Amino acid sequence: MRKIGFIGAYDKTDLILYVSKILAMLNKKVLVIDATILQKVRYVVPAINPARMYITDFEGIDVAVGFSSLEEIEQYLQLESQELPYDIIFIDTDNIRGFKNFEFESNERNYFTTSFDVYSLKRGLEALRNPENIVNLTKIYFAKEIYKEDDEYLNFLSSNYKIMWNEEKIYFPIENGDLSIIYENQRLSKIRFRKLSIAYKDGLAYIAEEILGGKSGGEIRRAIKTIEKGG
Repeated sequence: MRKIGFIGAYDKTDLILYVSKILAMLNKKVLVIDATILQKVRYVVPAINPARMYITDFEGIDVAVGFSSLEEIEQYLQLESQELPYDIIFIDTDNIRGFKNFEFESNERNYFTTSFDVYSLKRGLEALRNPENIVNLTKIYFAKEIYKEDDEYLNFLSSNYKIMWNEEKIYFPIENGDLSIIYENQRLSKIRFRKLSIAYKDGLAYIAEEILGGKSGGEIRRAIKTIEKGG
């Protein structure tokens, strides 16, 4: 079982679900945990019996809502101290409680997802207040244009945090076409890649390949093509 964290105030729900879909196509059993304050996944992922806490299947991905720790999920699944039956667990949070309760410091990999507006930058960093140890993070930027000054501003804001930024950065150009497709997918309760921009799909492929490590980029590209053919 591998834990991957996504941190930040910027909306990460669709990004995480889309990466999860690629991994599910590669026969990985994936759990997505929404530990954000607003819990957007309640509204974009359909559930038969929604409750305060529940796990539902969506496009071959398990989605957990309303849980405050992995232990609560173990109890919900009645595992009795057994390890959760997933290859990969994605945890999405935008607050310090989620960061601590889900033990982000023990994650195999953590991503900081943001745009360059001041709210997303400052509010996202609040989830990283006073960790016990230095946290390694990879930046995921959503923006129409990327400037060196923007990256330097985030470095400045985070200079007093226990953060070590990884050298690589992942960019998702915000394109109206991509947003339109994502919104349409939400309305249809589907994950479809057709009509998404090449840049957006490249970003998804990069994250999937980084998470899988030894998995070849060719297999990931084939998985994306298969998803595209399905819609």
